Amino acid sequence: MDIRKLQKIVVDALEDIKAKNIEVINTTKLTSLFDRIVVASGDSNRQTRALARNVQDKVKEAGGQIVSVEGEETGEWVLVDLGDIVVHIMQPAIRDYYNLEELWTTTPKRLRLTADAAHSAE
Repeated sequence: MDIRKLQKIVVDALEDIKAKNIEVINTTKLTSLFDRIVVASGDSNRQTRALARNVQDKVKEAGGQIVSVEGEETGEWVLVDLGDIVVHIMQPAIRDYYNLEELWTTTPKRLRLTADAAHSAE
């Protein structure tokens, strides 16, 4: 399946169940394992599981394959591996803690050193 079509199916499936802060990261220049990472938030264990289930259902309906699913038991962080796209559906606190968006962007945000920290490093 074309990556753009698969990406649209995933994003639409997440929007159907009211996922929040959906972010798509192009990883083609960073790894050969997959082409996109999609990160989205759900407000509860029930919602993250429903989001993951809807992504799986919509991809299957379109003729795509699910490689694997992890984390459905707890629902805090559910990963849906579609081969070319890896979908991470997380509760906000987990998403903030792991900060996958910064990890996978090509130009990471840099922490600014305060004047005190800069002087103590000398």
